[in-house]
Amino acid sequence: MKPNWSAIYHRAFDIGILLKGFDGLLELIGGIALLLTNQPAIRSAVAWLTHKELIEDPGDVVANHLVHMAHQLSMDTQHFAGIYLLAHGVIKIGLVAGLLRGLRWSYPAAVAVLTAFIGYQGYRLLHTPSISLGLLTALDVAVVILIVREWRRYVLSDRV
Repeated sequence: MKPNWSAIYHRAFDIGILLKGFDGLLELIGGIALLLTNQPAIRSAVAWLTHKELIEDPGDVVANHLVHMAHQLSMDTQHFAGIYLLAHGVIKIGLVAGLLRGLRWSYPAAVAVLTAFIGYQGYRLLHTPSISLGLLTALDVAVVILIVREWRRYVLSDRV
């Protein structure tokens, strides 16, 4: 029995879009939290989150990096990150809603926006390599490919 590649790609599209929606929701929540939280609260939250790990392993790289970042966080950086995450989240959630509803405009808009995000993330990766950002970028590339395939299928089904 031959696999139904069209159905497999469509399922992958749905899963990828839902992941982007979840990512957008997390960015939205993170952006709001950064904009509504003061710096002492951020430092306190990071200390609480890393406390047990640092007791077990005082040299833990990730925990120490988080503590260092929290103490070096400027108000300007906090506000920029909050606005950036908030905007990212709103845009992604809007695009995901359009894609899940099959709105024609959402396909090219999603490809354009995600391609811009990929470009920026690629720039960031060149200057500050990060495994998590690399994985997120790879997911974005895969989702763009799936959106283009789905868009073609959508356009072709209109012609028939």
